[in-house]
Amino acid sequence: MALPEKQPVQKKFIDPVAVKKSISQRLVVNNVTKVIFLIGLLFGLVVLGILLVGVLRDGAAWLSLDFLQNGPSRRPERAGIYPALMGTIFLMLLIVPMIFIMGVGAAIYLEEYAKKGRMTSFIEVNISNLAGVPSIVFGLLGLTFFVRNMGFGSTLIAGALTLALMSLPVVIVSSQEAIRSVPQAMRHASLALGASKWQTTFKVVLPASLPGVITGIILAVSRAIGETAPLIMVGAAIFIARAPEGIFSEFTALPIQIYNWTSRPQADFQGLAAAGIIVLMVILLTMNSLAIWIRNRFSKRY
Repeated sequence: MALPEKQPVQKKFIDPVAVKKSISQRLVVNNVTKVIFLIGLLFGLVVLGILLVGVLRDGAAWLSLDFLQNGPSRRPERAGIYPALMGTIFLMLLIVPMIFIMGVGAAIYLEEYAKKGRMTSFIEVNISNLAGVPSIVFGLLGLTFFVRNMGFGSTLIAGALTLALMSLPVVIVSSQEAIRSVPQAMRHASLALGASKWQTTFKVVLPASLPGVITGIILAVSRAIGETAPLIMVGAAIFIARAPEGIFSEFTALPIQIYNWTSRPQADFQGLAAAGIIVLMVILLTMNSLAIWIRNRFSKRY
């Protein structure tokens, strides 16, 4: 039986002129795109610089020790941000343990224990979608559930729970990414040495992913303390003369105090608002710098 003859392979002719033309077109598109992105970046930086210069010019003269120690007043020369500053600090102290326990716990379950399937994918997609929900929606949820249904009223714990709920999706997603970055070889080595699943998760996976987890938590808290809409919805006080004494005390926060001052027509209150913005920016920049330092200091390459 004769074998069929092999068909000759037809070589495709490549036109070098067409290839050169295609490469030139791609380079032009690439350069134009780079210029557009650079213009957008410079425009944003210029606008940000103008805003920062205006805030520093208007608020620097009002910054003093008395400004940090006094409470709000109808007289601008006596007004301060002490109750709002303490309210913001108390909110952070309440939010961090909440989102650490619930957010990291949810991330560990989804990455280490949940079976991969449609239900897990459905949950993860919805968590990612919740990260993009406007903050006022979480404020309405906090007003309905924490303030009214649970009977907390317009207290510090209601505001902290609302902001923690808003921050949870970001913490869960970032913690999942940090846990997912831990190599499987480390898990297999721990299990091979006789460690249980929980021991491997608690003593190997979590410590290795902790820098990324902490960075995500700090960035989420930084976003939360700068929010105004959720706190307005849960009833944070516009004017309060004393710092909160407990989790069931009335409270205010820096964004609320700044909002109150900007709504006043007097020019002096605009200066006080600018000074409050400077204090809030210092807190936010400090927290973001801390997150960057933790990421660079404790991150390990596997």
